[in-house]
Amino acid sequence: MPPEDYILRMEGIHKHFGGVHALRGVDLFLRRGEVLAIVGENGAGKSTLVEVLCGNLRPDAGRIIYEGRPVHFAGAMEAAFAGISVVHQELSLVPELSVAENIFCAREPTIPILGFVDRRRLYREAAEMLRRFDLDIPPSTPVRRLPVAIQQMIEIAKALSLDCRVLVLDEPTSTLTEHEIRYLFDIIARLKARGVAVIYISHRIAEVFEIADRIMVLRDGEHVGTRAKDEVTPDDVVRMMVGRALGTGYPQRGGLAGEVVLRVEGLTREPRFRNISFELRAGEILGVAGLVGAGRTEIARAIFGIDRPQAGAIYLDGKKIQVRDPGHAIRLGIGYVPEDRKEQGLFLGLAVRTNIGAASLQANAVLGFMSPSREQRMAEEYVNRLRIRAPSVLTTVSHLSGGNQQKVLLAKWLAIRPRVLIVDEPTRGVDVGAKAEVHSILRELARAGTAVMMISSELPEILGASDRILVIHEGEASGLLSADEATEEKIMFLAAGRGAAAAC
Repeated sequence: MPPEDYILRMEGIHKHFGGVHALRGVDLFLRRGEVLAIVGENGAGKSTLVEVLCGNLRPDAGRIIYEGRPVHFAGAMEAAFAGISVVHQELSLVPELSVAENIFCAREPTIPILGFVDRRRLYREAAEMLRRFDLDIPPSTPVRRLPVAIQQMIEIAKALSLDCRVLVLDEPTSTLTEHEIRYLFDIIARLKARGVAVIYISHRIAEVFEIADRIMVLRDGEHVGTRAKDEVTPDDVVRMMVGRALGTGYPQRGGLAGEVVLRVEGLTREPRFRNISFELRAGEILGVAGLVGAGRTEIARAIFGIDRPQAGAIYLDGKKIQVRDPGHAIRLGIGYVPEDRKEQGLFLGLAVRTNIGAASLQANAVLGFMSPSREQRMAEEYVNRLRIRAPSVLTTVSHLSGGNQQKVLLAKWLAIRPRVLIVDEPTRGVDVGAKAEVHSILRELARAGTAVMMISSELPEILGASDRILVIHEGEASGLLSADEATEEKIMFLAAGRGAAAAC
């Protein structure tokens, strides 16, 4: 294809961070009105390439050709005004400002001479942008009142208000429901029809094959190849990403489950959930499925002592317990891997060693004082056991890839040697290779006798990794399925509240 047919070309891009060669001569070619998916494991260089594109990082070598001319952006704002906008996984909206103020942030229309913001024109122009997305929202609405999916549409509207011609979407569906994903894909189709070029970064291979025209694969900072969607299969793409076949990605299930370790009876915390009852056995993984907002996370928080239930009972090894707080839960042998590792699970500014030992302070203490040597030994043990890729245990956690951050978080809770481990969305935002490793870790833990409760919004994960599946609908248990009888259709039927509740 002639060079002029591409709206964007990145040629021979190199980027070093100290001794790490993050990008090794990467080429990217983007056509007008197409969706180019970029896939690769965590640490493959996807985010670095985007940061170079929008000017937040300066390449060590290579060039960027945009609309036929070389460009060097001084930062994301300059790139956005030139027509290249990035919507990151962590949205950049200001929650306290209105929808209109976010869309036109730092460039609000003003009243001539007086210089004051022209609110009437601001709201009128914002309303016009919202109509493009079929959003019936008053422009004066504070962004904090809107669901995440709508906030994402506001972020895209902000990009289009700058006459965006290249839109980069970084993991756009990580927090969206299936219905919201359909809506986003419809928006992307409309943008394509208008000639907007879209770079779509995702770990979800099935989504990539649904939305992309071409698929670009990065591995260890190198461009492995770019293929038309129709030229490859999902297995081909996974092999390109990881350099090997992963099979199903789910280890073989264990044998018969052991004794009941955790029993929950009639647990209630209105209005989030009510009358929840189930048993969790040693050596099993109990998957907890349901639509977003069904109350799954709230149930986990109540068991772990973050929130206090209003009614019901919890039994651990046959003994009734009242979990006063998370510290008490840890002493009882209950661990909890939260859904949001960055906000709730890790100390991003601290070392791998400190994070792994954070829930096991007493185990690493001598005469009441922290023993650095004990903490070091524990951290090194779990780094080796979980195959965490880090230069050393003293490396700051924020410098690790998402998959390795997730394994550090798992290590933190494995270090308490839990009787019960609750994991909430254990593979969210990690690549296919890291997912397979996380699933193996959970299965090995179950085989060692730990009772694992796994909350997940991904039905393939629920079906592939669970021994039994508890389905929650609007705060109530709507069914309990064995792995052998469970299907996506049955789970969705129960999650939508259309099945009779089963005895749990």
